[in-house]
Amino acid sequence: MDEITYDKVKDDASAKVKQLYWDIAFGLQDVDGLKPSRHMISLSKEHINGKKTYEQVKNEITSYYQNNHSDDNEEEADKVSTAIYEILSDKSFRFDYLTFKHYHRRLFNNLDKKIYNPGEFRLYNITKKEDILKGDTVIYQSYDMIEETLKYDFDEEQKQEYINLNENEIVERISEFTSRIWQVHPFCEGNTRTTAVFIQKYLISMGFNINNEMFKDKALYFRNALVRANYINYAKGIKADKKYLIMFFENLLLNKNHKLNNKDLKI
Repeated sequence: MDEITYDKVKDDASAKVKQLYWDIAFGLQDVDGLKPSRHMISLSKEHINGKKTYEQVKNEITSYYQNNHSDDNEEEADKVSTAIYEILSDKSFRFDYLTFKHYHRRLFNNLDKKIYNPGEFRLYNITKKEDILKGDTVIYQSYDMIEETLKYDFDEEQKQEYINLNENEIVERISEFTSRIWQVHPFCEGNTRTTAVFIQKYLISMGFNINNEMFKDKALYFRNALVRANYINYAKGIKADKKYLIMFFENLLLNKNHKLNNKDLKI
């Protein structure tokens, strides 16, 4: 009997898929107000057109920043975008909080910025002033509860039988899980980009046909929707509101056409 062998996964994506992955990678930088450099955009076009392999693009952008003094924000946008492309094009995936943690390491490991502490959970509590909350902050999970909380959230999600849910229930469940792991905010920085990449990989692994244009064009809306889904201030008559996040996922998963405007998320 002939032995059945495995095939090595190759970077054989079409130009259309490559374009989409690069667009998503660049779009996700918008959650932190970052933009890729012209050099990075030029390299991505060469990759899309088949003139360079992904490895050549990755090596060239690394060399570029080793040999040139440049804008730190552009360097972060370029290197993180390159890592996002690599993760999105990688067909492997395992659903657990360790993969979530590993993605953070892969995204930020090549940066000199110590604030990211790649792949490690934060060891202190955090706040962040939000423009859409008029300077107020979401209350994030305490640092000493991060691992325990993530394990619980992932275990609960693992029990879900999506095959038995209707479309609305699927959207509500995905919104709930995404909101929960984002609220934990396990890392010092880079939580939204890590969450977005993980959720995309998770949905793809389950066979959902997703409108990836959403993460390309509405990354900042996605983050602000997560903020509103986790912000409570009963003294001001404000409760946690997931409707904005649900609209995002309805567009993503059900091809609905909700108008997603960041102005609508301001309290």
